Amino acid sequence: MQATAKILLCSAIALGFAPAGALADQPPTAAAAQARADGSHDFDFNIGTWHTHIRTLKEPLSGRSEWNEMRGTVTVNPIWNGKAQVEEIEADSAGGRFEGMTVFLYDPAARQWRQYFTNSDSGVMEAPSVGHFERNRGEFYSQELYKGRAVLVRGIWTVTSPDTHSYEQDYSDDGGKTWEANFIADLTRYKPGEAVTPMKPVGNAAGQHDFDWQLGNWDIHMSRLEHPLAGSTRWTPLDGTVRVRKLWNGRANLAEIDTQGPSGHLQFLSLRLFNPVAHQWSLNFVSSDNGKFSSPMIGAFVDGRGDFYDQEPYNGKAILARFSFLNLAKGSNGDEQAFSADGGKTWEVNWVNASKRAADAGKVAVASHSP
Repeated sequence: MQATAKILLCSAIALGFAPAGALADQPPTAAAAQARADGSHDFDFNIGTWHTHIRTLKEPLSGRSEWNEMRGTVTVNPIWNGKAQVEEIEADSAGGRFEGMTVFLYDPAARQWRQYFTNSDSGVMEAPSVGHFERNRGEFYSQELYKGRAVLVRGIWTVTSPDTHSYEQDYSDDGGKTWEANFIADLTRYKPGEAVTPMKPVGNAAGQHDFDWQLGNWDIHMSRLEHPLAGSTRWTPLDGTVRVRKLWNGRANLAEIDTQGPSGHLQFLSLRLFNPVAHQWSLNFVSSDNGKFSSPMIGAFVDGRGDFYDQEPYNGKAILARFSFLNLAKGSNGDEQAFSADGGKTWEVNWVNASKRAADAGKVAVASHSP
């Protein structure tokens, strides 16, 4: 997670302004993006619970045409009044079960969406595909490695009615001249009153339930150092709430964040994903201002304490960042962020959060800067 994103509250971005003349200096591509109509509700059609029929090409780019078939359920929940969504996918085939998750994030400046995909086998998010909708069709593009070779990836959303749509993924190994479909999903909305098949519990690997203590609603008091690594002693208070809900039977969870302070009204998401091979978690952080996940922090819990690390740029220099969950109790907990500019020999804490479980368990809560 980039340091500039993590300490967003103390940046000019967090305060909601840009330098004078910044808009005038935008390149034509950005100006053209701003001229497009707002697309923050382009994915509203996707919200709900769906039957899905999935076909996957066994050997893409091989000239062969043998397909696997799966059937299952897709559940899509909105976040930030529709500017973000979380999609959980569970499907069964003759070869086993497929579990996937897609996080859709809207970038209000570019007026584009990013879709980040992960599956439960790896717990690692892929690079996002980026795009937008024109009427009832959305096209999204990215590049990834397939069998060691870089290929272009295209995703096509086609909305045919309020209760039916499809998604197709294509590969191109010739620079987009030709495309081959390798993943096709047809979705039909569950009928009102129709029973939804519950997700099946999968696995019980060591560490899989390390975040169970945080599930639910919390009130939080936050303090952040205004100028990290600059000798500053000035702290700014913020207050808010956090809602943490379980995904994938506990192998992932999502913290929805909403906070108020001198910097104004700020919203964040923290997606935590469990890697069942490494028995580690990744913390993936994003703010509603830009719709981009920053680089993940990786770590684990030991003896009731969780420490997560990454390297990131801050003020033009590479530093180490650490996020720690501390003092875990049934009704309260704490967490803190620290930076190190000397390779981990010393750490300066620049963010401190203290949480108490919300008294009203039924209220809709959101907040905490936990990455």
